[in-house]
Amino acid sequence: MALKTIAGTQVNVSEEGYLENMNEWNEDIAKEIASEVGIELTDKHFEVLNYLREKTEAGEALSIRKVGKSGITDIKGLYKLFPKGPLKFSAKIAGIPKPASCV
Repeated sequence: MALKTIAGTQVNVSEEGYLENMNEWNEDIAKEIASEVGIELTDKHFEVLNYLREKTEAGEALSIRKVGKSGITDIKGLYKLFPKGPLKFSAKIAGIPKPASCV
């Protein structure tokens, strides 16, 4: 675990840069993490991020397929929103732990 300043806030992050405490997340932190990976967030991005956070808080396992069936976007749309790794980067930006299905 390491301490990192993101959007002016000190947060604990894992070795791979995922927030250790999802309660430390806010939209400014999301925007800065997204900027680091070359993504400019839109309202659609935030719909996906909030969906991921809700499902994680409910203890549900996440997968690309589940997001694709959420009604927010399909799988192809998810890849357009997060092209470098849809679930890996959307989870990182959402401030949730790295999903088990991500390598």
